[in-house]
Amino acid sequence: MKTTNIFIAASLATAMNMALAQTVPLPQPSPGLMPNPAQGKRLFDKSCAVCHGPNLKGSDKGPPFLHPVYEPSHHGDASFQAAVRYGVRAHHWKFGDMPPVQGVSADDVAHITAYVRQQQRLVGIR
Repeated sequence: MKTTNIFIAASLATAMNMALAQTVPLPQPSPGLMPNPAQGKRLFDKSCAVCHGPNLKGSDKGPPFLHPVYEPSHHGDASFQAAVRYGVRAHHWKFGDMPPVQGVSADDVAHITAYVRQQQRLVGIR
């Protein structure tokens, strides 16, 4: 009986989290924006490198983006937008939760993502 109650409580919590996730608006870059990897590198160096490493290989504060866990089929481009705007709960790594990143726009994230994807392709992550 106790196991059943735990299962029901966990199921309800999961359902509530899924429902809440459906109502959170995802940031969108400007219509017609052409993401620029060179601009993305400058923005990455300014806003992301301190945790994710200047070479995208991670640091003692954050995970590497040159890792298969960040391939587009697992963490799509929209996940970068959501992470910057809302933060992320730790789920693949033991660095702790990522807080929202202030002062980085949806357009900035699109440029940063273009840079990250370019660098991933160079090391065979597709």
